[in-house]
Amino acid sequence: MNRILRQAMQDCDNYVIEMDYDDAKGNRTHRVVSPIRFMGSYRFLGLCLCREQPRQFQLSRCKNIRLVRAEQVSMPMPIIESSAMAAAV
Repeated sequence: MNRILRQAMQDCDNYVIEMDYDDAKGNRTHRVVSPIRFMGSYRFLGLCLCREQPRQFQLSRCKNIRLVRAEQVSMPMPIIESSAMAAAV
């Protein structure tokens, strides 16, 4: 996971990440994020392209992280909640 985040941070013009994120209330959402920097060993700061705002993400709550070419992302990105993901399948 850290390798993927570092690659997206180092080549931020070309890459973002997609991930599922469990918030503090246990709600899972699918996010597209441009990682900015690590904040200690357990979280990172990133620009959430769904909320169009900087957010802090705890690494332990990040699931299914994958590197995505930035050119494949169009703005704004919707936040997809896990109940909507399950209904779409």
